[in-house]
Amino acid sequence: MKAFQDYYPENLAHCYGCGRQNQHGHRIKTFWEGEESVTRFLPEPYHTAIPGYVYGGLLASLIDCHSTGTAAAAMYRAEGRAMDSLPAFRFVTGSLNVSYLKPTPLGRELEIRGRVREIKGRKVLVDSTLFVDGVACARGEVVAVQMPDNFGA
Repeated sequence: MKAFQDYYPENLAHCYGCGRQNQHGHRIKTFWEGEESVTRFLPEPYHTAIPGYVYGGLLASLIDCHSTGTAAAAMYRAEGRAMDSLPAFRFVTGSLNVSYLKPTPLGRELEIRGRVREIKGRKVLVDSTLFVDGVACARGEVVAVQMPDNFGA
């Protein structure tokens, strides 16, 4: 099964968090599990905040890219379109609000689960929670905005 990010067009697949074209990035992979989107990521030792714990900026970037990918997949679902159909849906972050609930241990797999709260025109509101071993460590609320066709032109 292909991840949401595997459908991104070549020219829009360079994001540090989710772009398959960025060899130095996180290259996250997100999939549907029922009505939730799921990303799993194993942080490296250099993702340290303090010994034994993950840097909060990494958590924010994972929630961000997980949520914008979820927004794209949700828009395809809402329109009944295949994810490889054109024009491609790509989203950028309009706002990101992260709440850190517990220190996130390093050396354990992170699981980010997202739910679409609302699709409103070109905006998708996504609520995502980051878990370690079933314990919620961070929660994010993202307003993802559909990229205009001329973005970056």
